[in-house]
Amino acid sequence: MTLWGVFISAFMIGFSGAMMPGPLLGVAIDGSIKKGWTTGPLIVLGHGILELILVVAMTLGLKDFFSNATVSGFIGLFGGAFLAWMGYGMVRAGINKSISLDSQGAKNRTGMKNPALAGALVSATNPYFILWWTSAGMESVRQSYALGRVGVLCFFVGHILSDFVWYSAVSIALSRGKKLISDRVYHWVAFSLGVFMMAFSIYFMGSGLRMLQIY
Repeated sequence: MTLWGVFISAFMIGFSGAMMPGPLLGVAIDGSIKKGWTTGPLIVLGHGILELILVVAMTLGLKDFFSNATVSGFIGLFGGAFLAWMGYGMVRAGINKSISLDSQGAKNRTGMKNPALAGALVSATNPYFILWWTSAGMESVRQSYALGRVGVLCFFVGHILSDFVWYSAVSIALSRGKKLISDRVYHWVAFSLGVFMMAFSIYFMGSGLRMLQIY
């Protein structure tokens, strides 16, 4: 995979995760209505610092771990399987129209006055966040590390940029009293990104199988 490939895949996968309803999106919606457009970028700042720590720790601490073909193979399989599961959930949610941006602010509230701190704490206590980084996230870092530290940098920039674009757009739209996108468009976007995730999961699992020399 090229550096551009790493960047684009990180952006698309990150955008898929950012758009799906969850605690962080709920906090962003609730905070944007109350405190204005800066809520989204500040939440991403806290969230991004936590993710940067994880990426640096993986890059520096797991170099020998990643060099083991068997370990890398199983990480690829597990990471690919998780991406496939996540993509399937997005496709199903898009088809069943079971997701909506309107309900997120009411369902997820926090009394924290600091959006950056909220972004870090909500992420750190989210089981989905932890599961993603121990599966798909770890495999993404491993894939990008094959291109050196610049590859890891491209991955991180693409990944965090997707969060920044989405949460900033949400905050700006809501702070102006507007709806970002209609539910109909949201469902189609979720479906499309889910298909991408499922397709990309094949690449992860194929890489894992090659590392294990199964074929």
